Amino acid sequence: MAARSKSSLVPSARILLVDDNRAGLMARSTVLQELGYATDGAPDARKALEMFRSGTYDLVVTDYKMPETNGVELIVQLRAEKPQTPVVLISGFVDALGLTEKNTGANVVIMKSANEVQHLIRAANRLLKIPRKPMTEERPALRVRTRKAGS
Repeated sequence: MAARSKSSLVPSARILLVDDNRAGLMARSTVLQELGYATDGAPDARKALEMFRSGTYDLVVTDYKMPETNGVELIVQLRAEKPQTPVVLISGFVDALGLTEKNTGANVVIMKSANEVQHLIRAANRLLKIPRKPMTEERPALRVRTRKAGS
């Protein structure tokens, strides 16, 4: 699955998504494409490593639990190839397994939850150094009307 977004909301960046769960892969891909990122998806670590070696990726987002090779083992292999490429690890087992940035080698570890999408967007923007709009542009100041005396 290779998709390119035509959106010009953010500078073009290529993200490799890795997940054996097709629904999870498609959901993350859709969200990131809507933000203007180009995404490629891999259903397992073997395919991801093959794509990573033959392509240029600005960020890798991988699930932890996959058959044969888990996300941490994939990160070790990615770091051996291109150590400067940022990696986000997503897992439903963050707390149970004690997964952290330090013990996984990921730049960011995200717990699967209702807030996963927001955390993924923030992590991608931060790791790809995409500037955010100032608050004043996102939310215009409220205009308060005052009544003149005698009106």
